[in-house]
Amino acid sequence: MLSDHPSREEIEAVFRNDRFATDAAGCRVEEGSKGHAVCSMKLADVHRNAMHNVMGGAIFTLADFALAIACNLGEEPTVSVESSISFLSATKGTELIATATCDKSGRNLGFYTILVEDDLGKQIARMTATCYR
Repeated sequence: MLSDHPSREEIEAVFRNDRFATDAAGCRVEEGSKGHAVCSMKLADVHRNAMHNVMGGAIFTLADFALAIACNLGEEPTVSVESSISFLSATKGTELIATATCDKSGRNLGFYTILVEDDLGKQIARMTATCYR
């Protein structure tokens, strides 16, 4: 279990094993602490669908990666048991940034909101999740 306020390098070392997010999707850790995480993803052609928009699955992967960090730092091992995402807008940016915040943390359940914005400041998606520890 990582501490409440690990360094970015410590977070990256643990979550490097989330290989779909880090290797395939290119998600990166920007910051993290207990109940909070910021992750980013530079957009490339691999993230785009046939309509040339960023795929919903790529956006979800970034949001889910930020959630994993926020709900596991300073906590017992935690997994998502329910999540819902609303896609708010297409992006014209070159990077997406997901910010995960704990809304409530109980003994067994945690409730989180993850906001995905682009590097132009536009809200792209909002995810809510319930996690179990």
